[in-house]
Amino acid sequence: METVKIGLLGFGNVGTGVYKILKENGADISHRDGLDIKIEKILVRDVRKKRSIEVDENVLTDNVDDIVKNPEISIVAEFMGGTEPAREYILKALSNGKTVVTANKEVLAKHWPELEKAARAYGVGLYYEASVAGGIPVIKVMRESLQANNVYEIMGIINGTTNYILTKMSEEGRNFAEILADAQQRGYAEPDPTSDVEGFDAMYKLSILASIGFHARIHIDNIYREGISGITVEDINYGKELGFAVKLLAIAKKQGTSIEARVHPTFIPMDHPLASVRNSYNAIFVKGDAVGNLMLYGRGAGDLPTGSAIVSDIVTACQQKGRNLYSTFYNEDRISPEITMIEDWETEFFIRLTVKDEPGVLAKIAGIFGKHDVSIASVIQKDHNRGEVPLIFVTHKAKELSMGKAIEDIRRLDEVIKVENVIRVER
Repeated sequence: METVKIGLLGFGNVGTGVYKILKENGADISHRDGLDIKIEKILVRDVRKKRSIEVDENVLTDNVDDIVKNPEISIVAEFMGGTEPAREYILKALSNGKTVVTANKEVLAKHWPELEKAARAYGVGLYYEASVAGGIPVIKVMRESLQANNVYEIMGIINGTTNYILTKMSEEGRNFAEILADAQQRGYAEPDPTSDVEGFDAMYKLSILASIGFHARIHIDNIYREGISGITVEDINYGKELGFAVKLLAIAKKQGTSIEARVHPTFIPMDHPLASVRNSYNAIFVKGDAVGNLMLYGRGAGDLPTGSAIVSDIVTACQQKGRNLYSTFYNEDRISPEITMIEDWETEFFIRLTVKDEPGVLAKIAGIFGKHDVSIASVIQKDHNRGEVPLIFVTHKAKELSMGKAIEDIRRLDEVIKVENVIRVER
């Protein structure tokens, strides 16, 4: 039996999840893996704060050096969130010969090369399964189970807050602001929900997944990002008529040495596997040239699911001593030189307009689409009695930049009252 002493940086939701798992399942881990994992120290802001679980006061500290410079601690688990001081503390731990396990997608997406250089330099490990999709072991699958494949597409729901909001909007018919307020009250959304609802959280996670899947550093600067705050119940209802469900998708595709990476609201067919993923669940759809289609599904956040991934990485780190896993792009702070990032990708589009109820309007709009090589697949026109009507288009595949130019021209038409929304479609 090997005794492994660890330190925790942070004791919020995820930290308490790790503590509970090690307390309740520690005997099973010892039996299966021959490891006695002991929490030596926990970094907190206030050691006197009352907590939801009982912890020995001698374990708590507000001084990070009690962990990163403690010679008895060999593994440090970080789940503080944000970039600073998390980045500083991780580097301190690595430089003091500690293997680091982190759930921090933002610090990893922004500072991956710096952290891996330090891990290599000091001969320790850097593990981050919990940084993407909570309890779903997607990173282990991508790194350790798909080596025989060239992965060429990753598409997933990797933010539970936005999926909860869109699910409730679709099923209950309430607007974005109402559902967001409800999600905040229930603890599904942060008091400041910007990172989730505007797609930053999913962008960080896609940077990690795409980098691993495509064996190239995909920086967040190379990822298109758009959030869900502009999605309305009207969009969702018209999408249903057309056989679509709306999801905030993280999408990365590779063709040869060309890569596209984007996060945005997306209509997908109701029979697509991702369409049935409800509430705060996550799912990642991966395509490999040998394995074909693969989907991983489960809880993408929460104390126990994320704690599960943290503890799994701690066990893995103990088993990997002397042969730590590093990425092949650890020294690249931007896109690999042989890779071209595609900004003008092809997809179908859903366009919803409010136009004047006059003859010839449809022809004018169709003419603009034709001018920019956008082919119309279907049109829906609804009757209204106020001199204006909603007009909905679904296109065949079109270039992103061509669609942008077409929409600019359509906005200038006197007959167009408002371009209500433009939503991409993936089949």
